Amino acid sequence: MNRVGLFGGTFNPPHDAHLVVARRALEQFALSEVLFIPCGIPPHKEIEDGVSKEDRYEMVRRAVKPYARFSVSRIEIDREGRSYTIDTIRALRGGYPQGISFILGADLLLEIETWKEPEALLAAVPFLVAPRSGISEEAFSVPPFTRGTIHFLKMEEVDLSSTWVRERAKRGDRIEGWVPPQVASYIAERGLYGYRKAVGVGSQVLGGRV
Repeated sequence: MNRVGLFGGTFNPPHDAHLVVARRALEQFALSEVLFIPCGIPPHKEIEDGVSKEDRYEMVRRAVKPYARFSVSRIEIDREGRSYTIDTIRALRGGYPQGISFILGADLLLEIETWKEPEALLAAVPFLVAPRSGISEEAFSVPPFTRGTIHFLKMEEVDLSSTWVRERAKRGDRIEGWVPPQVASYIAERGLYGYRKAVGVGSQVLGGRV
């Protein structure tokens, strides 16, 4: 309780499900704040051509601006070289004496052995995990996950991804309804992902907008 939840990711782009996950974590674990941390240079993937880290930071900043207890950090955007979660946690935890947790999807946690210093990372903070389709909680009942503290968010499985949003944008399909309006406007203004003016009907994510 009262911890700060760190929510890392490429956020390329940030979408409505990210906000839903952050809100569920805030509510269910009585966090004082959720700090979004867009990755500068991700170690495991390439960023879409033409989308800078400043673009991704600005999209996250716009997405979280309406929420008093959501904020965004530049720590990985401003860091030289690749961004590693364990380095970020070590750099930030001294500034939060109330403690920190790390928010992520079950699919990403399942790959933690490919991350830098996975055992140190598991021991460093509690993990607040959003369910993903096809991944059961039992998958985390074996080493190395048993060396960490893992809590699962009580919510519907997340089935919206940034990849899916980018594909819609490339086709010229409407993305409003899956990303916050201020993010959709920024994508259109900058022509990110080849997106200009789209048509169509939006949808809702996880039973409603946040």
